Formats: sequence, structure tokens, C-alpha cells
Amino acid sequence: MCRLYAMHANEPTKVECGLVKAQNALMAQSQGDMQGYAHGHGWGVADYSDGLPMVEKQTWAAFHGEHFTRTAARVYARTVVAHVRRATVGGTSIENTHPFHHGRWIFAHNGTVPNFDDVRFRLLEHMDPLHRSEIAGTTDSEHVFRYLLSLFLRHPERGLLETVRMGLAQVVAWAREVDPEARVGLNIVLTDGENMVGSRLNRSLYYLPRDHIFHCPICDEPHVHHEPGRDYRSVEIASEPITHGEDWYEVPNNTVYRVAEDYRLDMQHLLPPEGV
Repeated sequence: MCRLYAMHANEPTKVECGLVKAQNALMAQSQGDMQGYAHGHGWGVADYSDGLPMVEKQTWAAFHGEHFTRTAARVYARTVVAHVRRATVGGTSIENTHPFHHGRWIFAHNGTVPNFDDVRFRLLEHMDPLHRSEIAGTTDSEHVFRYLLSLFLRHPERGLLETVRMGLAQVVAWAREVDPEARVGLNIVLTDGENMVGSRLNRSLYYLPRDHIFHCPICDEPHVHHEPGRDYRSVEIASEPITHGEDWYEVPNNTVYRVAEDYRLDMQHLLPPEGV
């Protein structure tokens, strides 16, 4: 169990309210989510500066100290991924803290791959040697990340969304080879700063598209220094609705998605409906 947040926009946008100030900001979720669970085993925030990812991570809870608050206040970017961790596979360490990154790629995961010790060998067997050698931690999440990048490296012609769909479906199949009743949790976000794809499988996930400059009632400011003559577009994606009184839409279970040109989500089934 973890909680994640992502934002993708056509102009640089502040995310401090979504991370810290909103009624159900990510920092509040780290102390207690809708089910009452705390997510205190580390946090991370990734954004893009001059096209390259900047990642800040710590192993303590987001609601402890001021570091998470200061990090959230400085972020002003087109693409942001943030995560608070409740450890299930792998101990508490920087190496096991999300988001993970490789080159331009950023990845975060909410969920668990059951019987990971058995599934891990299948992932490693099908992983490119480059990515296999760069695994730093012990989480199921980092292994899934490196496996997906390996697939995309080998077959970029499939496209990012189809690569993610095929790769995650294979992870589920491997987990069910070990235990046919396995309930795999695979909510992910994967981005290179320009493209963003993800999934929802057996964990909660919501999104909020915006098609205009929004004057935030929480901070009493717009979140963007708007470029005149341009139509602002953005989408926020989160494990739980961040704000109250706004139209957060639930991503259907068993879904892979990509953020489209209009900053809404193009969705398709991850698994055949009868296979969830």
C-alpha cells in the first residue's frame, strides 16, 4: 500500500496545494488515508528541470519535519510525480523509496506483486542486462519499472501504452502461475516528462482534468503564470481525491491509460474483463 500523485500540464504549474495544502493533500494521506492507513516509510517528489528529472527522496514520513513542505513549495513544472510509501516488499531505505528514475524516465507504484521472491526471477530473466545491473533496491516496484523499460527498449514500435499493457499483464500472469488466486496491485505512473502513461489494478485511483486557468480557493492564487493566447490544459492523477468539492473521476479498475493531447485520459483494459 502506498499513495501516489501525478500532474501533467501544457504549462509549468505549482503543485504545492495538491501535495501539502489541500483538504486531502498527499502529505495528509501519508499520515492517514481514506482507509486509516499511514504511509510513513518514505516519500519522493520528481519533476523536470530543463528537460531532466529532479528527484528528492527521504526515508521518513512526509508529515514529519519541513523537508517535504519545502520541496513541494519549490516545484513549478509541467510534469510532477510524487509518492508516499507504506512498505510491503523491501525494507525502508533510499534505494527502495519512490519515484524511481532512469535517464528521463520516472516511475511510481502503488500496490504489491504477491509472492515476489518467485516472480522476481521471471522479471530478471526477461530484463535487459543494462536494467538488471542497475537495480539498486529490493522492491517489486523497481523490478517492474526496469522490466517495462526493457520491453520498450526492445520494441519501441509497439508504443509506450501497449508496452505497459503487455508488460503488466505478463507480471499478473507470472504472479498467478505461483498462486492462481493472487490479487496483484498494480497502480503505476510512468513518464519521460513529455508522455505519461499508467494503470489501475486493484487499488483506488482518480483523475481531475482542467481546461482553464483555475483560481485556487485554498491558496487564493492561480497555480500557473499563464502564457497569453494559449489554452491551459492539465490533469492531476491521485490515489485519492485531493480536494473537496471538485469533480474527481474514478479511473475504472483493470485499466491502462495515457494522457492524451487534450490532457484527458485515453483508457483501455489491462486484462480481459474476466481475468481481473
